Parts: sequence; structure tokens; C-alpha cells
Amino acid sequence: MIKKQISSVVRLIFIGTSCLLFSSAQAQRPYTVKRFYISTTGNDRNSGALRDPFATAEAALRAVEKYKKGKANPSIEIIFDRGTYYLDKPIKLLAALSGTKKQPLRIKAADGKQVVLSGAKFLDLKWEQGKNGIWKAKVPNGLSFQSLYASERHLVRARYPNYDLSILPFQGYAADALDSARIATWRNPIGGIVHALHAGRWGGFHYLITGKDSSSKLTIEGGQQNNRPSKMHETYRYVENIFEELDTAQEWFLDEQTAILYYMPSKGTDPNTMKFVAPQLENLITISGSASKPVHDIEISGLCFTHTAATFMKTAEPLLRSDWTIYRQGAVKMEGAENCFLYANDFIELGGNAVFLSDYNRRIKISGNRIEQIGAGAINFVGDPEAVRSPAFRYEEFVQLSQMDTVKGPKTNNYPMDCEVSDNLIHTIGLIEKQVAGVQVSMAESLRILHNTIYNVPRAGINIGDGTWGGHEIAYNDVFNTVLETSDHGAFNSWGRDRFWHPNRNEMDQLTLEHPNLILLDAVKTTKIHDNRFHCDHGWDIDLDDGSSNYEIYNNLCLSGGLKLREGFYRKVYNNVMLNNGFHPHVWFKHSHDVFRNNIVMQAHHDIQVKYWGDEVDYNIYLRKEDLLKDQAKGVEKHGQIGPLNFVDPIHGDFRLTAWKDQGFKNFDMLHFGVLEERLKRLAASPEIPKLIRSETKEHGQQWAWKGGQFKAIETMGEQSAAGLPSIAGVLVLQLDEKSILYKSGLRVGDAILDYQGEKIAKLTDLQQAIKKLGHTYRPKVIVFRNQQQQELSLQL
Repeated sequence: MIKKQISSVVRLIFIGTSCLLFSSAQAQRPYTVKRFYISTTGNDRNSGALRDPFATAEAALRAVEKYKKGKANPSIEIIFDRGTYYLDKPIKLLAALSGTKKQPLRIKAADGKQVVLSGAKFLDLKWEQGKNGIWKAKVPNGLSFQSLYASERHLVRARYPNYDLSILPFQGYAADALDSARIATWRNPIGGIVHALHAGRWGGFHYLITGKDSSSKLTIEGGQQNNRPSKMHETYRYVENIFEELDTAQEWFLDEQTAILYYMPSKGTDPNTMKFVAPQLENLITISGSASKPVHDIEISGLCFTHTAATFMKTAEPLLRSDWTIYRQGAVKMEGAENCFLYANDFIELGGNAVFLSDYNRRIKISGNRIEQIGAGAINFVGDPEAVRSPAFRYEEFVQLSQMDTVKGPKTNNYPMDCEVSDNLIHTIGLIEKQVAGVQVSMAESLRILHNTIYNVPRAGINIGDGTWGGHEIAYNDVFNTVLETSDHGAFNSWGRDRFWHPNRNEMDQLTLEHPNLILLDAVKTTKIHDNRFHCDHGWDIDLDDGSSNYEIYNNLCLSGGLKLREGFYRKVYNNVMLNNGFHPHVWFKHSHDVFRNNIVMQAHHDIQVKYWGDEVDYNIYLRKEDLLKDQAKGVEKHGQIGPLNFVDPIHGDFRLTAWKDQGFKNFDMLHFGVLEERLKRLAASPEIPKLIRSETKEHGQQWAWKGGQFKAIETMGEQSAAGLPSIAGVLVLQLDEKSILYKSGLRVGDAILDYQGEKIAKLTDLQQAIKKLGHTYRPKVIVFRNQQQQELSLQL
């Protein structure tokens, strides 16, 4: 059982006291400002003046549009007075409401006032006490909801196993969650939800229960939330929204057929004294325009967005050939916007995404926001697949060269570009969905992701799903406590399964050798990753996965997982510090043009199936001589150095070198990562600084020779990732004589042997014992994992 207690991963108890106040007082402007006011005690028939406020944003927006007619660039503000506003529909901002660069339309909280925009519906309930501590109340017919709050406390939908904050993933999981014996106790499980991790822990799945048969097996639908289909994980799963599992305090269940809500409060508590709200809306504010008629120059500040509905069953749109699917929605959604500014807001207790920028957006700035307790992702930039030339949408798909559009760059302008995400505090996200990120980028160009603090996330802190179209700057971020509930990923993660990329490695090698012009058709601009601090729990601090190309990576402090470069092109990595770890090159191309130099590494390079070492792997600084000698034996690091690695203040995270005279490595600032805004700095956590391990690391890898081949067990996450396996299990083919019977039978270097004539192979001794046991079998069948799928071979022994 995986258990991890993280003090800051705590469900928000009191929304009212945790949406921070923000003062938007500004210097006196030289022009007249027209202000429209909104109050919870207002009336839409009022004038909107300070002492005659509107009740809704819709009335204020109508007044703005009317006021703007016939006036040249008026300065207008919409000001919410203190209070919680329960929206019955999203606030929609269209092009006609646009401001100007000098006089934007400002939508904000009154100075020093706490303003909450809620997507929930207040429930007027009359509770009656029932059996076993369970109370029940009637709700309006037809009302449906997936989450519930009692006096601003988030309640738990009846589930098995019960919710336990200390357990990851899912705050509780059980291999027997779907056992027939348990299912037999459920009278009517229709409407229940099964949540599970991917078999390889590459994100999660969610399924709706549609029935059960006479043998107590469920029928389910769903599972579209991951673009790398698999069975659900056999252990990491749980079920919710089952009446019979309502068995502990703070659990609830809604019977939609009878419109009866069931709730088990703490002992001695009368729920009639509590205030109940149920999230209904997926979205609170939408800015909606187009490239030809954009919404522009609108500022939104000082608001608290809360209580949106969960959207995990709608996450289905594949994002090219990345592992992601997405649902284009968020508490704030922008599409067709220019020069808009979202700043100093709070996004708390949301069921889906916090912020979503879809398709055409230019010069949008998202800054100074606090984002936490989020069911899905924090900030998402996703362009239009129609802007991509020759797009493919699954890992195993490939557009044939004869049919491929080989023009460089995008086909249209319908994607985010020149936008900024800066100085945001993002943590405790992915509470429901697990394929999420603090900042997600797909089909976008030239984004600036700066000075954000991101932590307590189930997968990557920052993720780039594809190479289209690069040019991003990712700098000064503090990203830690990542990949907490999944595996084989990074605090920063990227894929680059672009036009050149083929799921069959041999074909891809041939294609890129013969047509090198294909390589940077999509990753047009260089993405720079610099001056960040990264920490990953179950993977790499920086993980450039399948095909990621055209990156420059420098001045990063990697606290735990080191840096991985899987196959890709034109990556220049220099002047980084990798504590207690090092460099992980996996399955490189022959002419990758990769460079890895002038970095501090504390282990020998963890290369896997690397025959070609790019343009340069040299001048790196090692802690131990034996590690340098190992790498020099591989034909690299001719000028590698041994350094004493005396750091300025390692206990407090300052890993600048003292008295280092070599000019190759240059010290950089290691004390000013993450958010800058004082209100956010006071709230932000910091990563645990690791204790340095200066002793030699244990070597893995007993090897075994058999019939012209060399074999070893798959023992590390790196070997698992290089092979594309869902778990650390199997035997890797390291070397193979091309004249051997095994090669002639179809076995290849890099294959992972999973089964030998029906015997499961998890480690080297399993293979040895199976061969000994079945040595006389004629043409034994072997299942191998190659190109991220299983294949069956018949060995001609």
C-alpha cells in the first residue's frame, strides 16, 4: 500500500475564510471612470450606482453595452460588493464589451471586500433521521450533482474503500473494489462511478456503472480519459456513489430516481442546522470571441471562483498523440481573446479545470492567482487540431509520408500564442482526474511560464503535450511534490510525437535519416527551460519523453530525479545541477545533435540502449572518479572533471559551488524560485531539501548469457520507461548475435520478455527456471514487449 502524508493536501473546510481579500486600489486616473455596482442585496431594475446596485452581472453587462454606445473608448468598471453570488448561469463576455489598451473593461471586487462567485445551488432541505445514523431529505425532482458541501465543508460521496487523507492514490484504493462478492451486496449500483489508475499508472480512468448481471459482474462505460488505452489498474481503484457503501461520517448518497438525499453526519450533529450547497455549473465566466472578432482588453481581478461541477466523464478529446484527453472547460474559459488580464483571483474547490484557454488567444496574462483544491487541472492552453498539419491522434497512428503535408509550422492561427502565466500559486490539484498539470500546453506557441509555485500534483507540474510550435520560456518556477499518484513521468514532462515520429522505431530511424527535414516541421521554435527548481517523486525532475525536440535547458536545480532525454533531436542541456542523481539518456537517434555539457552530476550516466551519443556529451562535473571512468569507457566525457562539489549552503538549498575556478560551469541564483507576490509567498510551501548522498550508488544488473544473447532483469524505472512497459517487470534483451537462433526467430535487442511458454517472466530467475523446466518444448512461444505493444514469437530451438 502506498501511503504518503502531505500536510498541505487537506480538503478546504471553510471557503468563506480562505478566499483572500485583495485591494485593487489604484492611483487616481486623469479620466472619468463609469462604475456599475453589483450587490447581493441589489436589484436588476436599479441604476447600478453605488447606492442603487444591480443584483446580477448580466444586468451590469447590459448597462455597460448600453453606456458604450456613442462614446469613444469610455473607461468602465464593474464592481462586486462583498458576498457570495450563486450563479444560475455563467457570465459571458462578448466582443461588444471589449475595452481598449489604455482603458480596459475592469471586472473586480470592491476594495478590501471578499467576493465569491459560486457555481453551486443552495439546497433548502428538511432532514429526517433514519437508521444507522443516516439522515434523509427530499431534493427537487430532476436535480443531479456529483459533489456536496455542508456548512462549507466538502463531503465524501459514499465510497469503497473509505476516504483516508493519508493514502495515495485516490485517498484510498482496494483491489477488491469490484469483487463479485461485494457487488452482490449492491441492490442497484446504476449510476455508481469506478475510478482507477491506468495499468501503467500513466494517469487515470473513470467509468459509469450502467448495470450488473446475474453473476454480480458490472457493466460499465467510459474510460476515455486517457489517450493510451489500457485495462484499469488491478489494485489502484475505488468505487463511489453506491448506497450500500454509505457507512461512515461525512458520507452522502443521492438517489436520483426517488430524489432522496442520504447523509451520515458526525455523531450528535443535526443536519437541519447546516447549510448545504451542490455544485451545478461547470463554468463561471466565459470570454468568447474569435480571431476575426476577438474579445479584448478585459481585466478580471480580486474574485474567488468556487464550487463548479466535476467534469471527469466529459474528458474525452484526444490531444494529438500525447497521453492526454481533455475537456475544453474551466471555471474561467477564454476563446478568441486578446490582451486580457486575469490577476489576483482565487480558484478554490472546483470540480473541473480552473482556467482554460482554447483555440485563438493572444497576449493573455494570468498572474498573481491562487489555485488549489481542484478536481482537474489548473491552467490549460490548448489549440485547434485543425491548425496542425497532418495531425494524428493516437500513439499508434502515423500519417504516411506520401500523404503528409510537409509545409513547416501551423496551418491556421487558431491557437494560443504570446501568452503569459506568471506568479501563480498552484497546489493540490487533480483531486479527481489524474492526467492533469499545473500548466498544460498543447498546440500553442511562445508562452511564458514564469515564477509559478506548483506542488502536490498527481502527475506533472508543467506538461507540454507536443512539439507544436515551441518557442516557450519556462523559467524561475518552483515545482515539487509531483507525480505523487502516478509513475514514469516528470515534474516537467513533454512529448514530441510530431510529424516525424513513428510508433515503430525501426521505421522512424529510417524516416528521419532519409528525411531530416521532417524533424522540426512542428517544433519550429526552441523552447527554453531555465532557472527552475524541480523535484519529482516517482520519475524524473525533467523528463523529455518520446520525440521531444528543439529544447535548450540550462541553470536548473534538480533535487531528486535527474534529467531524462528520450529519443528526440536538437536538445542542448548545460549548466544544470542534479542532486543525488544524474543524466538519463534513453534510446537516442543516430544523428540527434544532442548536447549535454558543463552540468553537475552525482552519478554515472544512466544510459539505456544508447549507441550514438549526439554531438557532445562532455565537460560534465562528477562527484566520484569511478563514475567518470564508467562514462569514459562508453566513449564520452573525454574532458569530464572530478569536483569536490563544495556547496555554499546545501542545508538551505544553495547549491552554488564555492571556489570553483573552471569557467565551464557558472553559478546561478538558487534562492529565488517561485512566486513573487507577497500574499502568495506567505501561503506557499517549499520543497524538502535533500540530504546529499556522497557514497557510491548500488549497481543493478546481473547479466546472463544464453544462446548468443545477453539478458538482464528490468529493475529500474528508467529501464521500464525506455521499454515502454506499464510496470517494472520482465527480462531485457541487451545484446544479440545476428547469427544466433534467437535473432533468426525474431528476437531483437531492446525486447522485454514477459512470458515464456505460459510462464510469467518478472525477473531473470523466472526466465532461467522456465527454460530449465520447459527445455524440451518444441518451438516455445515467447511474448515480448516491443514498440510499446506485446508480440508473440516462436523460438526455433
